[in-house]
Amino acid sequence: MLIIGHQAAQDVLRDQEQRILTLVEDTYRLHDEGDTALPHSVFLRFPDDARNRVIGLPGYVGGADPVAGMKWIASFPGNVAAGKERASATVVLNSTADGRPEALLEASAISAKRTAASAAVAAGLLVTDAEPRGMSLVGCGPINREVLRFTAARLPSLREVVVFDLDRERAAGFADAAREMLPGVSFAVAERIEDAMGAHPLVALATTAATPHLDLSACRPGATVLHVSLRDLTVEAILGAQNVVDDADHVCRENTSLHLAEQATGGRDFIAASVGGLLRGAPGFRRDPAAIAVFSPFGLGVLDLALARWVRDEADRRGLGVRVEDFLP
Repeated sequence: MLIIGHQAAQDVLRDQEQRILTLVEDTYRLHDEGDTALPHSVFLRFPDDARNRVIGLPGYVGGADPVAGMKWIASFPGNVAAGKERASATVVLNSTADGRPEALLEASAISAKRTAASAAVAAGLLVTDAEPRGMSLVGCGPINREVLRFTAARLPSLREVVVFDLDRERAAGFADAAREMLPGVSFAVAERIEDAMGAHPLVALATTAATPHLDLSACRPGATVLHVSLRDLTVEAILGAQNVVDDADHVCRENTSLHLAEQATGGRDFIAASVGGLLRGAPGFRRDPAAIAVFSPFGLGVLDLALARWVRDEADRRGLGVRVEDFLP
């Protein structure tokens, strides 16, 4: 058993945005082709505690180098106020030959980077300007930090970013850190969420909202909204947009905005396409330059597994991690 801790995973992932973007695109294509197995995520909740949860995401990715395993990720939003990360995650990888566990990885960085890379892939597919100059970020936590990093790698024309958070001090600190990460980009802190939503035609939402609270009236015509946190937008906002998802069966669950829209309408006709289908050139979708496009990714466990497999292979090649020879009987 190879155990890969946080620092070793970070060392492998550092400055690998283009490699990760390609890996995410390839995995989305395999998923759209049916070469994955992806059961529904399992949500562990606690009595009298609606806010905290631990989620299990099992899966299998086929292709030339198959991988099977599971991500186990906890989300405790109250951690932020205590100075801890909201989410913590591990991934276990199993042999596809005999099922035995082969690697255990600390996966908070893997989870954040695959989430951000999926949003950046969608941004590249949906923006109406071939070289967008600006982006707005609503929610100034680690996920939007990575969304910014990967979107800048996917759309290097970005030069202006507006950020908003309910905690203005947090937003200001986020902007300061982002200036160091992207020295060629200017940053501004919006006073109101509406100001951020309307500042640029590319918007990323990554908040801890549990129920819809936001419409799209402040957005520019033709805007692209990366709805990473899944529960920000009202049903009316979803029904008025061009909706792209990672997987309709997965995203229409657990009271996401799209799940509520499905319940309100009795169907999923409001979903126009999947990101895997767009990557494979599936017919039937035309990006309306006057309409707002919303990308809502549930977060597919196959992305975690594909990225964790690569991290494992690279860590093993570099001699990183700890090998426990007597882990199994």
